[in-house]
Amino acid sequence: MAVRKINIDDSEISVIFGLHDEDYICLTDMVKAGDNSDRTNIVIQNWMRRKDTISYLGVWENLHNPDFKSIEFDAIKNASRNSTR
Repeated sequence: MAVRKINIDDSEISVIFGLHDEDYICLTDMVKAGDNSDRTNIVIQNWMRRKDTISYLGVWENLHNPDFKSIEFDAIKNASRNSTR
């Protein structure tokens, strides 16, 4: 596993290369680069509340996590659909 920085539009973004034969990019660094403020936690919290994000995470978990508890996840997904945010 190697952590490196890539430069995108004069912003450094951390990337972990080769963890379980996959690469991961730092979401916090991406938000900081785009927002350029100290509100990264708010931006990420809002993104995590989105129905589309929750649905995506459910699909990803279903594909990659053999211990994924889809019944328990359905309650979370349904709550996000009923949310006014």
